[in-house]
Amino acid sequence: MAQALGVAVVGFGWMGRVHTQAYLRLPHHFPGLPLRPELIAVADEVPGRAEEAAGQYGFATAVRDWRQIAADPRVGAVSVAAPNFLHREIGTAMARAGKHLWIEKPVGLTVEDARAVAEAVAGAGVQAAVGFNYRNAPAVAAARELIASGGIGTVTHVRIRLLSDYAAHPESALTWRYERTRGGSGVLGDLASHGVDLARFLLGEIASLAADTAVFIPERARPAAATAGHARARGGAPGPVENEDYVNCLLRFASGARGVLEASRVAVGEQNAYGFEVHGTEGAVFWDFRRMGELGVSRGTLYQDQPVSTLHVGPGHGEYAAFQPGAANAMGYDDLKVIEAYHFLRSVAEGTPYGPTLDDAVHSALALDAMTRSAHRRAWVDLG
Repeated sequence: MAQALGVAVVGFGWMGRVHTQAYLRLPHHFPGLPLRPELIAVADEVPGRAEEAAGQYGFATAVRDWRQIAADPRVGAVSVAAPNFLHREIGTAMARAGKHLWIEKPVGLTVEDARAVAEAVAGAGVQAAVGFNYRNAPAVAAARELIASGGIGTVTHVRIRLLSDYAAHPESALTWRYERTRGGSGVLGDLASHGVDLARFLLGEIASLAADTAVFIPERARPAAATAGHARARGGAPGPVENEDYVNCLLRFASGARGVLEASRVAVGEQNAYGFEVHGTEGAVFWDFRRMGELGVSRGTLYQDQPVSTLHVGPGHGEYAAFQPGAANAMGYDDLKVIEAYHFLRSVAEGTPYGPTLDDAVHSALALDAMTRSAHRRAWVDLG
């Protein structure tokens, strides 16, 4: 029989809900997991939000101050889904309190923040997982295996895109996401961090990069009350957008491969247009998050006019078999977070990291910092 593990969620916006639902679904998709999560506590500073979460999902305790969770002996693992500027304080405190940590990317605002959380986790001897969820897509796992096996020859170049319109409306409220001190580097931390993780997951370490950034909507209205998600604020006092709407980055990998990474939060007409194209000397692989269960594959020795076929992922690709019995049955975003939760609790159960770790978060933060410096200097920056 599975052993109970008390879990808590800090921050109950959309991502906090996703984490909670992932915990609840774990026993259904991964019945062999030796740990069974029990929802002990939820914390959110917005009045009434934690109580609403407890009533809807069954948390035993609802609090406004996350410090009460750090002191709660019933809690063995904590999800941190609070705003970026709180990641370091909450993450280090939870680790030092002996709680295993599932923390959303980018793990703070800076390299120093990510390193501080990593050091706290290592010092406490607890396990930690980071929310780089797109690598959990079975098609991405299949692409990684194909690339690593030499199935497309030697990788020459890659293009990674993360284009979205969630901040494209000029009336989007000036929330913490647009402030340098609370939201960090804007679209770099929000979307480009995923791109860096995909790049490293598929192709290995990035050696150097050159980036350009821009703010296309320089002013937004301040919200009159607490907001969630990407709410609009009409008529509020205007304030400056302090961080980036857009980044375009050239990459050089340690392997010698080249790459382009582009991310935008103001791309009108694009909704979650996330994906990659990896080209090699004998083929290529293509993936689009909006067609998550498909992988475009070109293989062979024709080189010129070589056809592309569509692989519909199925059992045998990543963790697909835990959700669907046969190929081409659709999976969704929330399923990726269930896989993430599984890797996290498996790490806790076995004492061995599975999935993206805080080391991955530190490497991502280093790349984001290099992008910022490169854009400022208008020069290449080494990551060595």
